[in-house]
Amino acid sequence: MRTFIYIFAFLLAGLQVNGQDSRISAQLSAQLAVDAKETGLYFPLSVKRFYMKNGFQPAWIKLQDGMGQTWQAMLMLDCVLQFGLAHADYHPYELSYDSLHIMMEEPDKLGPDVKARFDIVLTDAMITFMNHLHYGKFNPGYIPETIDRGREVPFQAENKLREVLLERDLMTAVADVQPKNKEYQELQEYMRLVKGQYVGDCYETPEADVRLAAINMERLRWANLGDAPYLHINIPSYALKLHESDSVYDFKVIVGKPANPTPSLNSAIGYFTTAPDWKVPQKIFIRELLPKALQQTSYFQDHNYMVYDKSGSPVEINSVKLKAISKNPSGYSLRQSSGCDNALGAVVFRFPNSFDIYLHDSPDQKLFNREVRSLSHGCIRVQKAAELAALLLRYDGASAQIPLMRRNVDRYLRSNFVLKKPVPIKITYITCAMKDGELVRYKDIYRLDKLLENKLYNIPDQLALN
Repeated sequence: MRTFIYIFAFLLAGLQVNGQDSRISAQLSAQLAVDAKETGLYFPLSVKRFYMKNGFQPAWIKLQDGMGQTWQAMLMLDCVLQFGLAHADYHPYELSYDSLHIMMEEPDKLGPDVKARFDIVLTDAMITFMNHLHYGKFNPGYIPETIDRGREVPFQAENKLREVLLERDLMTAVADVQPKNKEYQELQEYMRLVKGQYVGDCYETPEADVRLAAINMERLRWANLGDAPYLHINIPSYALKLHESDSVYDFKVIVGKPANPTPSLNSAIGYFTTAPDWKVPQKIFIRELLPKALQQTSYFQDHNYMVYDKSGSPVEINSVKLKAISKNPSGYSLRQSSGCDNALGAVVFRFPNSFDIYLHDSPDQKLFNREVRSLSHGCIRVQKAAELAALLLRYDGASAQIPLMRRNVDRYLRSNFVLKKPVPIKITYITCAMKDGELVRYKDIYRLDKLLENKLYNIPDQLALN
């Protein structure tokens, strides 16, 4: 008889839960049927897709044992500072522990509409958190609207969340969406310690260091460094690293000066050219080189430059012609032929980008000995360019072409070397790194840190100016 009573009580509890779930499901469907702009959600389309694929079943407001997924999710949102993120971005005013305790322990006190709203908001918070961990909050290549539409994006947080909810260790599964590269993981471990383990201890970390780590974790999320092989150029450290599957090769670089900053971007090197000629950008032609030629008529000839008119025909240069060109410089262009004084040096590496920049050798190798190397017009000069070219050929399975490449470099012979497998190139602006357990700063040469810090920490513009 006692066994029968227990079974009956268990079935009755199950019927009550199922009844509650069905009423919550109806509310989930109704609340998500309104216009996306009226939901107050950060990723409303993603949230709606999540519940549609889940049959509008509640994801969080349901029976669970011990440290269930709901409590783990709430705890993780409590710990966002350890990931360099801000509590304010994850609905802190709607997601309270007091409300959750009532929903889970005294469910009859709250109506299905309140429970459904809590479930929706927690889903949005977790999708937002996962997107911020994976893409970053201000990724210029993946803005929230693009991610929320879910079309042709490499990572969809709503699908990942459905997988995560099947895991007992939700927190580890969510954290796994972060970048896997060493630079990011070291900064994340630093943040875990200073904003988690060390809190309340005598160990104190300056807030400036914490924020510096946070903004550079954000930039590393944008970079999507991925798997080897790839080239990583970090502007503030004046360093290029070629990452292969089992090796890392280091090169010094020269980057754009503050007036002509080198942009951050992701692309891929498809080919390189030995003994290139240089099509001089119009700004450099008009503002820098033409004035020199007006002062010294032989300047172009002495430095292997040739002037061309609009039809592409070469122009004979003399003092009279230079004065005429100066009156209408936009009608002319300038090229420098290959040679020992060519601005591109002996090798130029090409990769598609909207900024018209490239990676190239330099005729002035002494500049690589300087500590501060923000000296170019935006393009990147690399020391030992021929060595980098040889490494790319070897990795491409074209080692047999290395002697030809070196001969062409030595003799200034023009030739294109096309890579069968284009090598990703990542240009970043990372102003700190972990070295031997210590946070090392690089000079913020373009003064970009404060701008990103203000955005990441939700500091209003008028306060940021003070």
